[in-house]
Amino acid sequence: MRNFIICTTLAIFLFACGESEKTGKDLLKEDKKTGKTTKAALTKEVLTDIINSIPLSLEVSFLIMDLNIPYDKKALSSADDVSKFNNNYKQAVNLGIYSTDLGYANIYSQTQDALNYLTGVKMMADGLQIGQHFDFQTIKKLASSKNNIDSLLLVTNKNLEDINKHLQEKGRPDLTILILTGGWIESLHLTCEVTKKKPNPLLKSRIGDQKIILDQLLLLLSFYDDNANIKSLIEQMNRLQKMYENVKITIKTKDVPIKTSGDIIEAGGESESIIEITPKDLENITNVTKEIRNKMAE
Repeated sequence: MRNFIICTTLAIFLFACGESEKTGKDLLKEDKKTGKTTKAALTKEVLTDIINSIPLSLEVSFLIMDLNIPYDKKALSSADDVSKFNNNYKQAVNLGIYSTDLGYANIYSQTQDALNYLTGVKMMADGLQIGQHFDFQTIKKLASSKNNIDSLLLVTNKNLEDINKHLQEKGRPDLTILILTGGWIESLHLTCEVTKKKPNPLLKSRIGDQKIILDQLLLLLSFYDDNANIKSLIEQMNRLQKMYENVKITIKTKDVPIKTSGDIIEAGGESESIIEITPKDLENITNVTKEIRNKMAE
């Protein structure tokens, strides 16, 4: 069961990276006359495709637990700070952060911590007027058992789709992107902190793989850089992108035989992601990610 969950998580993640990179390139167009790269219009369909291609933070929590790494409460955001988040920007990014911490605490059966984060999630979701799209009871119940991973991922993804649709209808897709960014930052922060205390090659590779996701988030945020808070966030994320400059990701594809009906053997493509990340790169990414996360939670 343990190996199955790890393989399933990695398969979902690698597929997401490939789709995200493809969609992101579709948004960038080169002017043949000037040679400059410009952004195409961010349609609802493209935004939804990119959002759906980014792995859910719950996948990271399941991966950490399946590696038999102990629960680390100190790596999480304080559940007592919710009253400080009194505007849409703060509520959105910290809704993403708290949702990640809620899933992590629930997966480790840390009931009291989970209840505290659940309360914060509900307060911020209600503040953003999207509380009706969070199935709080079902998420809490499913996240308490690793045997429900498939159902949990489906429910969480459905919630995100409903929220995205609602915010698009209300003309606020920027809030969806902020929620997603907050959740991604907390997920990366958690992975970095766990890896720092208990080094693991699988988690190290996962941190390196986030270079692709970071590019996509920056692209999405760039459509709303006229907002002062988002502009500031982009500047912080650009610092993180710089820390990723030396990280190399190589996708190798090899043909493997696939047995089909009638004993006919056909060649199929199998991809392998090779991540090159130095200890110094990992340290820099860890430090800057923590700074961004702490800034969000101020």
